[in-house]
Amino acid sequence: MRVPRASTSSAPRLRNGTTEDPLPAADEVHDQIRALRRRLSDVLERLDLTALEQEVARLEGLSAAPDFWDDAARARGLMQRLTDASRRVSTWRGLESQLDDAEALLELAAEADDAETGAEAVAEAAAEVAAARAQFEALEFELSFAGPYDDRDAILAIHAGAGGTESQDWAEMLQRMYLRWFERKGFDATLVDLTHGEEAGIKSATIEVRGGLAYGWLRSERGVHRLVRISPFDLTHSRHTSFALVEVMPEVVGEAEVEIKGDDLRIDTFRASGHGGQNVQKNDTAVRITHIPTGIVVVCQNERSQGRNRDSAMKVLEARLLEREVERQEAERARLKGEHVEAGWGNQIRSYVLQPYKMVKDLRSGYETSDPDSILDGELDDLISAYLKSRIGAGNGDGPGPAG
Repeated sequence: MRVPRASTSSAPRLRNGTTEDPLPAADEVHDQIRALRRRLSDVLERLDLTALEQEVARLEGLSAAPDFWDDAARARGLMQRLTDASRRVSTWRGLESQLDDAEALLELAAEADDAETGAEAVAEAAAEVAAARAQFEALEFELSFAGPYDDRDAILAIHAGAGGTESQDWAEMLQRMYLRWFERKGFDATLVDLTHGEEAGIKSATIEVRGGLAYGWLRSERGVHRLVRISPFDLTHSRHTSFALVEVMPEVVGEAEVEIKGDDLRIDTFRASGHGGQNVQKNDTAVRITHIPTGIVVVCQNERSQGRNRDSAMKVLEARLLEREVERQEAERARLKGEHVEAGWGNQIRSYVLQPYKMVKDLRSGYETSDPDSILDGELDDLISAYLKSRIGAGNGDGPGPAG
């Protein structure tokens, strides 16, 4: 691993008399340690590592009880929790120890009898800091996907807000943005349902997204997206504000997660329609399923077979019911913390400004960029990553654990 270059105006001391790999200055390494300690302290506070250490101590106490193994199944479960918690504590405290070791090396460098020994200690400290930083960043990214459903496939739905053609065009722009991003990520995207606008754009779209951590990435997109621009549909070239709602639901993988009774469903069939509402099928292939207890309605009409549309509609309904439970538990956690969480159209998460200036700003993480064209072309990784990192320790992934 290369050692970071020193920032000094004088010629750096070089190893083995060569001009490669200049040695770092001790002050520079000290600065790196302080910066990494601040980042580490922030994450440990959000993770509440002290509470996790107390949980480890509690589980160790339980495991030492004489009757601990009388209930073997319960004991195995507690031992697994103890193992997982101990590993997390050891990993994060280990990073603190690495930084302590690096500082100790710098102290040795300052007390060294000769310049060469001191320079070697500084270089070793720099290497220790570089290794700690790499491990921290890998762990930080991993924590972004600690939610119970993050490794699942997802269903994404886009709905145009009030405003007719303006909002419907904005909804279609968002659909294109996500499809481009899915392509960049290597996700497999299937359009389950699409309702076109009367003049332009779309009223709604539902997309099934398959790929590694699909829900983990996409859960950051739930909420209202706001667009400000000079309208291409307004002859006066006035500035317009448009809104679209994005919903993201995890795939249901087991019947135990969502219970749907046959008596709770009303299933209607009708002919699929295209642009302007005209029928595009001679038979009733489109399916509308209404979940009577919740009032949730799902429509699927993109397949040519009524059976396949029904299967797709049931999959979307199951995902909506699971997401409903996720949101309920999320709201309860927020209530206990004294926070207020808006649902649906009240939850504006991001602004996209195209005129009179250019900016995209995430209202939750504070991330912003002056390049909305790239964002709308599907370059979303930095934007999404900033939000996910800001949520580390805030509920472990926005949802409850899977059933069972």
